[in-house]
Amino acid sequence: MPIQSPIDTLVCHFDNALKTLVPGAAHAHRLSPASQAEDQAMTEQETTHAAGLMRINHTGEVCAQALYQGQSLTARLPEVREAMEEAAEEEIDHLVWCEDRLRELDSRPSLLNPLFYGLSYSVGAVAGALGDKWSLGFVAATEDQVCQHLEKHLETLPEGDRRSREILKLMHEDELRHATTALDAGGVPFPQPVKRFMTALSKVMTRTTYRI
Repeated sequence: MPIQSPIDTLVCHFDNALKTLVPGAAHAHRLSPASQAEDQAMTEQETTHAAGLMRINHTGEVCAQALYQGQSLTARLPEVREAMEEAAEEEIDHLVWCEDRLRELDSRPSLLNPLFYGLSYSVGAVAGALGDKWSLGFVAATEDQVCQHLEKHLETLPEGDRRSREILKLMHEDELRHATTALDAGGVPFPQPVKRFMTALSKVMTRTTYRI
């Protein structure tokens, strides 16, 4: 595999940012699990709530793309860099599934996505610069946060929203695997104070993107 120049790498990362932020630009590699389910009737309030939850999850995937891209930019070991890029490709499926589901619910992604992408990319780059073991540990801690969000959303989704439920169930499986893989690859488990701080930051994201 030829070595990319710094400029080529930045161009690729910019292209990924556009695919992540522009609706309809990204394409999933796997069939959406929503195809396996049919919704039941939902009230207008239930539909609005489901859309809010899926908007949060879509923004979470935007952040995941940015984090992985930022980390791959500064990762030191080639195999770690490749693992980050592979994980980012898998997260594209989640991004597209959530985007498609928002469209089905007659809603849209968060208007704050460009802001969260920029912040997450910067955080990912810093994490990667600290060293691969910390970068992988950050992946595991982040995926743990995502899994907690998904579990809460599965509990609060309207009963009739079976299509969103199938999407979130498969997303949870993938995110859990990513966390385990990161730790097995040498990631350092983050201490609880750091995880609590990450939880506080994630609450800011969820509260704003639910409606905006």
